[in-house]
Amino acid sequence: MATEVLIKHNTPQGSIPACEKPPIEADCPINSSGIYTSQGTATSGFRTAKHTTSEWIQHNYARYYQSFTDRENAERNQHESKNLVNETLALSVRTQSDSTKKLGERLHDIGFWKYELQREIEDIIAENQAMLAQLVRLEKARDATEVPLEIAIDNMKCRDRRYAGDLVRDAVEVNLLKEINLIKSIQDLLQRTTEQTKDQISSNRNAKHNLERDWSDKLDAYTIDDKCGHLNNQSTDVQYYHNSAKFEDNASTPETWAQFTHENIVKAERERMASINMRSLIDNILNDTSNDLRNQCNAVNEAFQARLEEMNDAKNKLENHLGKTLVEISKQENNIKALKSAIHDKKAPMQVAHTRLDHRTYRPNVELCRDPVQYRLVTEVGELTESIELLNTRLAEAENSLKSLEDTRLTLEKEIACKNNSLDIDRNKCLTYRARWPTVIKLSGY
Repeated sequence: MATEVLIKHNTPQGSIPACEKPPIEADCPINSSGIYTSQGTATSGFRTAKHTTSEWIQHNYARYYQSFTDRENAERNQHESKNLVNETLALSVRTQSDSTKKLGERLHDIGFWKYELQREIEDIIAENQAMLAQLVRLEKARDATEVPLEIAIDNMKCRDRRYAGDLVRDAVEVNLLKEINLIKSIQDLLQRTTEQTKDQISSNRNAKHNLERDWSDKLDAYTIDDKCGHLNNQSTDVQYYHNSAKFEDNASTPETWAQFTHENIVKAERERMASINMRSLIDNILNDTSNDLRNQCNAVNEAFQARLEEMNDAKNKLENHLGKTLVEISKQENNIKALKSAIHDKKAPMQVAHTRLDHRTYRPNVELCRDPVQYRLVTEVGELTESIELLNTRLAEAENSLKSLEDTRLTLEKEIACKNNSLDIDRNKCLTYRARWPTVIKLSGY
């Protein structure tokens, strides 16, 4: 523009017209001998380097022309300078106005991205708070599984104190082992999920850090550009700065500048969406694990109840048989008493018969006869002897039966004691301890 102003210009109005300028004579002085020379007899004794009248006129015209030229050039310069001043003033005003406008547009762009960053920062902060709450839930749920595991292991140890025929691998033990394995697998799952949650929280914090750093840079840039936008020609804090009018080598372009912030926001949104999905996964895991644990607990409790009913039924049957056995023992004891009494009752008749036979051996001479009396007495002794032998045999059988009944009674009493021990373990120790099982809400981490 300045070059155009200097090259293209109008003739100043105050310039001297060319027609009014004195003519320029280009006559040269005659240096040969003649009347126009300063040589000759008349000039003898005077300075010979004198100018002629024409030279004097020419000299004056030269000064006039030089004066006209200088004034013309001065007037032209003044006119061009005035135009240049006006043009440069307008240019500077226009340039400054355009710069101020560009600063306003830049402030708008920075404000837009700063708002987007602020919004994303607030979103990711809220998301991270929600993730921290989920992390606390995971840790509480993991801690809550320690109680069921301790209860299940204690139940197994208590049931190992069963003995004899009750020390069996029943449905209760199978379900307890399943419960222990389930709790351990859930603990491993919750531990892995906890580690993944911590990694996601760390990623969220890194994204938040990048956003906050970008937001802070934009705040500084906004403050600087806002300050620049308020600067004007009347500002007192303006001065020259050496080498300020240049582009930095590491300066970004508007495209890379916007792309940088856009990528930060996209990365943050990606991490935030991953965090939201992770929270949903944690909710599902905690709900599923708490329900699985509670269902398994109910299965174990049902197995306990079924086992208690079986043992109660077995115990009742044993007690019923014990009662009948005791009745039989009492009857057998009475039978043994009766047999012994019967054997004792045969003593007197046997003695009478023996005495009679012995006395009849003292009959004299022919009187010692095998008469019917003698036959009957001998037969009586045989019958009594056979009866006593039969009674003794029956007595031995009764005593053996009584011994078997006593052994059965002892066995039944031991079995009943075993059942009572098993019932006490399952009912009073295991089920009572299982009442401490945490609720589904507690297992869900609340």
